Amino acid sequence: MLNVLLVCSGGMSSSIVVKSIQKELEKQGVESNVKAVGTGEFEDEVNGEDWDIALVAPQVRHRMATFEVAAKEANVPIALIQPQGYTPMGGPRVVKQIKEIVKLK
Repeated sequence: MLNVLLVCSGGMSSSIVVKSIQKELEKQGVESNVKAVGTGEFEDEVNGEDWDIALVAPQVRHRMATFEVAAKEANVPIALIQPQGYTPMGGPRVVKQIKEIVKLK
């Protein structure tokens, strides 16, 4: 099971991106749990569960340094989603990015 935490501003776009990531992982035969949280929830959430990776949405990249501190304390790798991946069709691009960071079994 691959656990992916996405931090965003909490808008509608994040749910579309979550579905796109889940769809691509399922297509590749990877069981996953992908969850999106707002910026105010990130620190508690990243420390609250066993996440394999944390992803930062482009629109909140200005807070990347803060998210990196929380992720490091939780021993969770973190990456910024490139704008090209943060689209309804961006699932394959984001999954490729995840696979470069997390060694999937």
